[in-house]
Amino acid sequence: MSNLRTSRNRLVAAAATVVLTALSLTACGGGTGVHDEGASAPTTPTANSSADAASSGAASSGASSSGSGSHSSSSKTRPATGTTRSAADTSASKAPVSADKPVTCEGSNTKTVAAPLNRPVNHMLLTVTNTGRKTCFLYGYPAVRFGEAQSVPPVIEDSQPQAVVTLAPGESGYASVNLSATDGSASNGHTVKSLTVYFHGRSGNESVGAGAHPSLPAKGVYVDDSLKVTYWQQSMDDAINW
Repeated sequence: MSNLRTSRNRLVAAAATVVLTALSLTACGGGTGVHDEGASAPTTPTANSSADAASSGAASSGASSSGSGSHSSSSKTRPATGTTRSAADTSASKAPVSADKPVTCEGSNTKTVAAPLNRPVNHMLLTVTNTGRKTCFLYGYPAVRFGEAQSVPPVIEDSQPQAVVTLAPGESGYASVNLSATDGSASNGHTVKSLTVYFHGRSGNESVGAGAHPSLPAKGVYVDDSLKVTYWQQSMDDAINW
């Protein structure tokens, strides 16, 4: 009988131990639960990071779209500019070129100045300047008429240049006039106060265009039957050598 009680007491003690162990395990399980909740806390920044990444992606996408929009707008502008330039170039290539065609030098497109020279003595220099917008040709020699003369003086044949004198706008050509004999040997000497200069055409047989009326000194100039002129020259030095 005593042994039976002892066995029961042991059985009850064992059962109590089992219950206590179970409770202890339950408590440990609860602790593990608290640890799990603490461990799950880092998942929140991860979620936020994902959201930030999504926002960043959206912003990048927006920026890319904006950049694409700017590029598209620029692309649309450039072809238009290129088209305009092409049209301008085409128009320029079709511009008329007839304005460059040379003409004959004469009184309406030139200015003539007459200046007596100290050396050579009894000489006068004629300077013709192209005042027009086109290149002009000075053909032959000046047909000069002093005062009321009925004819023009002859030309010095040896003074003929190798090429026709060509004047671009603003350029000048020259001729000299031998007014009188230096030794007084010529006849019919007299003083004149007016001068008209006529211009030859390409054929050289007639005057063309308007004549020029350069001023003479107030006292006039002295001429005689030895009066003669040079051909038009490209340089002043060539003109006064005769």
